[in-house]
Amino acid sequence: QGGREANQVSDDYRYQDGNYEGYAPNDGYYRGGDEPAHEEDAQSDVTEGHDEDDEVYEGEYQGIPHPDDIKEKQKKRAPAVADEYRDRADLMAERMEDEEQLAHQYENIIEECGHGRFQWTLFFVLGLALMADGVEVFVVGFVLPSAEKDMCLSSSNKGMLGLIVYLGMMVGAVMLGGLADKLGRKKCLIISLAINAAFAFLSSFVQGYGFFLFCRLISGLGIGGSLPIVFAYFSEFLSREKRGEHLSWLCMFWMIGGIFASAMAWSIIPHYGWGFSMGTKYHFHSWRVFVLVCSLPCIASLVALKFMPESPRFLLEIGKHDEAWMILKQVHDTNMRAKGEPERVFTVSYIKTPKQVDEFIEIQSSTGTWYQRWLVRITTTFKQVWDNVLYCLTAQYRMNTLMLAVVWFTMALSYYGLIVWFPDMIRYLQEEAYESRVKIFDEEEVSHFTFNFTLENQIHRNGEYRNDKFIGMKFKEVRFEHSLFEECYFEDVTSSETFFENCTIISTVFHNTDLYEHKFINCRLINNTFLKQKEGCQLDFEEDNDFLIYLVSFLGSLSVLPGNIISALLMDKIGRIKMIGGSMLISAVCCFFLFFGNSESAMIGWQCLFCGASIAAWNALDVITVELYPTDKRATAFGILNGLCKFGAILGNSIFASFVGITKVVPILLASSALVGGGLLALRLPETREQVLM
Repeated sequence: QGGREANQVSDDYRYQDGNYEGYAPNDGYYRGGDEPAHEEDAQSDVTEGHDEDDEVYEGEYQGIPHPDDIKEKQKKRAPAVADEYRDRADLMAERMEDEEQLAHQYENIIEECGHGRFQWTLFFVLGLALMADGVEVFVVGFVLPSAEKDMCLSSSNKGMLGLIVYLGMMVGAVMLGGLADKLGRKKCLIISLAINAAFAFLSSFVQGYGFFLFCRLISGLGIGGSLPIVFAYFSEFLSREKRGEHLSWLCMFWMIGGIFASAMAWSIIPHYGWGFSMGTKYHFHSWRVFVLVCSLPCIASLVALKFMPESPRFLLEIGKHDEAWMILKQVHDTNMRAKGEPERVFTVSYIKTPKQVDEFIEIQSSTGTWYQRWLVRITTTFKQVWDNVLYCLTAQYRMNTLMLAVVWFTMALSYYGLIVWFPDMIRYLQEEAYESRVKIFDEEEVSHFTFNFTLENQIHRNGEYRNDKFIGMKFKEVRFEHSLFEECYFEDVTSSETFFENCTIISTVFHNTDLYEHKFINCRLINNTFLKQKEGCQLDFEEDNDFLIYLVSFLGSLSVLPGNIISALLMDKIGRIKMIGGSMLISAVCCFFLFFGNSESAMIGWQCLFCGASIAAWNALDVITVELYPTDKRATAFGILNGLCKFGAILGNSIFASFVGITKVVPILLASSALVGGGLLALRLPETREQVLM
């Protein structure tokens, strides 16, 4: 009994320290409130003249450590050692619990930081990057009529040039989106924009078709990676109440990019003199100036991004607590100063960081060469990216990922397919009207006559031309069929869509012309002379470029403005799901009215209505994709879905373009059914407007 009492007294003294808060000995004795104060006085007497912050020098007497203190320190060290032997599932479960706590704490921190100058600055910087993406989509379509003449492109080459940008975007979205979850939002966005700016700039100077195609491919790869990063990056600086609205406002920069590209094409490309030549081989025409100007938004965003911080949500995810805290304090202080409240103090002192599970394999400098270290580093990074891709298809996210994939694909198939189909249909209607005005000449006989004027939109059949001269003239859409040319002279002749079919040409001289071999179809050429043929394709900008196509793209881009405003104002009120479903179903109805579009003005009107109705679905898709996935998978998931979207764009462009001039029924029914199916499926997705960003 004496031993137990001694232990009891010992325990009473043992837990006097403030670290054992809440301990109450159960010996039944009353302890007054002043007793701790006496102890405090005693402690201060003992430590009088000693500063607690004084450095403890080596060898100084520090007292004998208490056994319980030793146990406590061992207990704190134990988890770090034991993690190596714990099951990965247990570690992941602990990490997920940490992430849930972090999500709610981070939401409160962002609300404390407020929404102000910092977010608006980042809004415009990332908006320029999104604008560059919008420009990239339109560039090739605008330069194609000029580039095909400048580079002598065949129909298959033109089709490849139109699709190569989407192919690059598809690869870039998946690759750079995945890397952004491992290397950081800011770093990967800078890489993405730098690739786009460098190769877009370079493509304006290259002369060969193959090199130009390669530059546009890599340029598309760069800008394709920017889209998933931009939305993931910006969303992590927004509170729940602001996220849907301000991500929708951000989408307006894609529209601004389309308007910018249309306006620049309209004002630059038709001016043939805005360029230069170096000898006979190198020509820098005005369409190349247009390509150069279109890289400016990307360059501006790249420069401005240097002054922006990394996403603090990403830094917390990888365990960099102090860096994240400093950035959040910067956001808070910037916004408070702008509001005129610089005295407001950032009250957050500690932020929860998730348990770090992934281990990055590294070779030390002493045990490997530099290229071995880089090889291991790159291999490990891409393995982690691949693991993230597979994680999006695990049981927890599989259904959402598959449904989103279908909605993204159906939306892209119909939207991008129709966006290409509209201009092609307008061109077809123009060609029909042009062909209806064709002049036909039968069995004309002309001799000793000099042609020095332009022949346009004519068909000459069974004619005979003897001792005639064709000097300093242009053929445009002219066809000679079953005609005879004898002892004629062609000099300084330029032709566009001009062919000789089943003709007989005898003792004729061709000097400085572009009448190449492929323009003589099933012709008999007897004793003719070809001298100094023109090199390259001859380009007449004033005649060959269609101003109406620029106007159509400009109006199509401008027409999404009302849809952007409505979606931004209603995104947080009616929800993402209703926005996607309603917008896609309304767009499907607009498609049916295309059956009545038998004129250019009608097609332009229905295009504007379709673009304006469908933009709300695009905005809501961007928002819900950001909100459905956790921070360490967000850019990866967005990249996968956006890559699938670009694949749908490639299919849509190919399928819809093949039916131009054949039938309107297939494109309209295909687009409508895709939109209806995708819209109905979207209604089964979970609503995310009330949830915090995981």
